Amino acid sequence: MRNLKMVIEYDGTRYKGWQKQNHKDSSVSTIQDKIENVLSKMTGENIQLIGCGRTDSGVHAENYIANFHTDCDLSIDTMLNYLYEFLPEDIVVKSMKDTSERFHARYNVKSKTYVYRINNSKFRNVFNRKFVYHTDENLNLNEMRRAAEVLIGTHDFQSFTSLKPNTKSTLRTINYIEIKENQDMIEIEVNGNGFLLNMVRIIVGTLLEVGKGELSPLGVEKILNQKKRSEAGPIAQAKGLCLKSIEY
Repeated sequence: MRNLKMVIEYDGTRYKGWQKQNHKDSSVSTIQDKIENVLSKMTGENIQLIGCGRTDSGVHAENYIANFHTDCDLSIDTMLNYLYEFLPEDIVVKSMKDTSERFHARYNVKSKTYVYRINNSKFRNVFNRKFVYHTDENLNLNEMRRAAEVLIGTHDFQSFTSLKPNTKSTLRTINYIEIKENQDMIEIEVNGNGFLLNMVRIIVGTLLEVGKGELSPLGVEKILNQKKRSEAGPIAQAKGLCLKSIEY
């Protein structure tokens, strides 16, 4: 039995996130569904993919990690070529390798890095509009950076998740938040040991309120301490978010 580790890149625009759903409606399409179907046809087995985590509907990934077990003895190159031919154009398995039997794409994660991209010019860019959030409002990046500092460290992020209260632990650690600007493009990079439902998008939505002058860095600290979702900012649009990397 082989344990194969995959690195996957996908445009999440057309999909209901990574994780397959228990819907009878066959029109509900997920990244996991698409890849499992191709792998199952290739191997003649019922392949069960283990993903490094969920991504929301419409969210993208540059380096998503997954693994699966198989008795298939095809070479790595043959498998990659098969996947490239039969997967949709918006999903690419970039690499694959045999890994230890104990490797688990989700349980072994040490940290994840997400990037949220914002086009801060007068007009939206027609070529990157599916991958970038657009706003023409002036954003105070220094204030946004001050507010981001409040969120660094281990905290209860109940205010920054769509999870219902008391359903699971909302304690998480954010290692860093970097806000970078290159001409009209702003990138908010967030690295942490794990993220709750909608957590990164709510953090971004809250930081955008700070950038627009609607909220102060001190206000973000109060939101964190109040542990109420209703106090934080809106959920930023999914299309601007991309899973950049996973660290093991």
